[in-house]
Amino acid sequence: MSHPRPLGERELSLINLYAYWELELEPRTFYSKWDVTYEQMALICARSPATVRHWFQTGKNYRPPSACDKRHLALMDFILEDFEDIPTELFNQLYSQNRGSGRRR
Repeated sequence: MSHPRPLGERELSLINLYAYWELELEPRTFYSKWDVTYEQMALICARSPATVRHWFQTGKNYRPPSACDKRHLALMDFILEDFEDIPTELFNQLYSQNRGSGRRR
């Protein structure tokens, strides 16, 4: 069994920063900004299309998105906006687990 890397001051600060990071984007904002379908939003958030439809309904059928859902949308918005500015090496490192489909050269 390998030994885990110790957490220093830098790592603890990064964990704290991430834990309190308020990176969120409301589904209606994302939907109005990008020409996406509910099915695509469901894919981004790992939800069913029915769940996404509930985010846009009113009254008793409304279901609020979770903070996790809004974080997924904010991250996708960032990627769509700033894809070209992400260094290739970093992009490939982040997406290396993704069956190679997102790999850039």
